[in-house]
Amino acid sequence: MSQPHHHHRYSYAEYVAFETFSETKHEFLDGDIYAMAGGSEDHTVLAAEMIRLLGNILVDRPCRVYTTDMRVHIIAPNLSTYPDVSVICGPLEKYEPGPEATALNPMIVVEVTSDSSEEYDFGKKREYYQTIPSLQEYVVLSHRERRITVWIREGSAWSARTSVRGEQIVLPSLPAELAVDEIYRKTSIP
Repeated sequence: MSQPHHHHRYSYAEYVAFETFSETKHEFLDGDIYAMAGGSEDHTVLAAEMIRLLGNILVDRPCRVYTTDMRVHIIAPNLSTYPDVSVICGPLEKYEPGPEATALNPMIVVEVTSDSSEEYDFGKKREYYQTIPSLQEYVVLSHRERRITVWIREGSAWSARTSVRGEQIVLPSLPAELAVDEIYRKTSIP
């Protein structure tokens, strides 16, 4: 995560207004605005593959797969962010009424790491996401190697499972299994 845009603490309405006219995406964390780093080609391909694979699984279900344009708001830390991929089943629950949707109820969130986001994606951001009541799986794809970690909600606890080349990831909420190599097949990641 970058440093805050300014030292002024912003309201959520100011953030949304700022974001409306910005050419880059920003994360809002309890009054501070942080620029989000752009992704590499492999980053974009990984997110697109997850969207394609999840979309194929969910084609006949009342679920939608969203790109990074769907902002997600997390109440507890007052965080609005743009996951690389999110899945929402049932009606979209919005944080604030308005022209741009900000979802409160993702069932699955997917992040692809980068050099600048890796520690945050595995650390505080994971903790923030895990406070979302509707979230069942948090999926992190490595940008360094064919490695995917899935945190799965099991009652009030979370367990992590890491899968590598030649293995499958399991998403019990769907239920579905996805091959790690299928997700990474169009990337240059070894």
